[in-house]
Amino acid sequence: MKSIILILTSWLLITQSVLAERNETLAAGGEYSNILTRIAFGSCAKEYKPQPILEKVAENKPDLFVFLGDNMYGDTSDEDVLQNKYSQFGSKPEFRALLNATDVIATWDDHDYGKNNAGRHFPFKEKSKEIFLDFWREPLISDRRKRKGIYADYMFGSEGKRVQILLLDTRSFRDDYKQRLVRKIRHSKISAYKRIYVEHSDKARTMLGKQQWRWLEEQLRKPADLRIIGSSTQFGVSHNGHEAWANMPHEQKKLANIISSTGANGVVFISGDMHYSETSRLKTDVTYPLYDFTSSGITQTTFHAFANKNRIDGPIMQNNYGMLEIDWAKQVIRFKVIDLSGEETINRLVSMSELVFK
Repeated sequence: MKSIILILTSWLLITQSVLAERNETLAAGGEYSNILTRIAFGSCAKEYKPQPILEKVAENKPDLFVFLGDNMYGDTSDEDVLQNKYSQFGSKPEFRALLNATDVIATWDDHDYGKNNAGRHFPFKEKSKEIFLDFWREPLISDRRKRKGIYADYMFGSEGKRVQILLLDTRSFRDDYKQRLVRKIRHSKISAYKRIYVEHSDKARTMLGKQQWRWLEEQLRKPADLRIIGSSTQFGVSHNGHEAWANMPHEQKKLANIISSTGANGVVFISGDMHYSETSRLKTDVTYPLYDFTSSGITQTTFHAFANKNRIDGPIMQNNYGMLEIDWAKQVIRFKVIDLSGEETINRLVSMSELVFK
């Protein structure tokens, strides 16, 4: 047993060393000169399961990998339990291979936040944030260390090839969703019920909170050629009773209005959470079409996909990761979902000319 503990400790120290080296150049709020052409992303990875998808990402050597939440399944208010689960995740050879292959940035969703479907009322959130930032070796100079929540901004490249990445925190400030019970099964005189989320009419309810909304508007005013907004919760899907921005349609509309008022061209969304992958296209009255590219999961899958009137690709149910390929010469973005065999189960081409105000 002692030898196993020593091996795990050694693996964790190596992981922390690699993370520290990587994130010294990727502090939130930083600007970096390297030009991005291949950005991989994914979500939903249980720390005790094999993660061969991450090995495939490492072999593909993208310029950047974005973890979009449920990066491990903490589901606890116990600091020691959360630390131990992060240690198990950090010691995985697949994860270390990824760190050696590319730069990595991350946001969280509910399970690594600490509680299923939790929002701002989760009492452990400050300690959870501290553990999150320490695990990902967020530098002390990072903006994330100076404010509530873990939202973050990064700018890459130079004029004409500038990519802005904005990682949202859809947990720390989010008000509770509105719920209702619906009958699930009826057999003879026995009924079963489940809770679903319904659209909220109270416009005082928030997804991001005042401070994060102000930050997001400020960021969207900065010059960029492509803007990638990472939201652990799907942004572009229609209402379906599951967690999504569509549960607070006034907040979904508010984000579209901010994109419009700031004149922010080139916005696309990436998301996770669902245990399946898909492409959604949200049409609004005030913006160009807003694409939401969902990739999930690294280890988790499901047999049921929720209804989504905005779906244009998918759903893809097997383990996968997402890839955004940017062709700066042709001014196009290609979204791919790649499974363990290397098959591109989604391959969607979007022209950058479609992502501008006319």
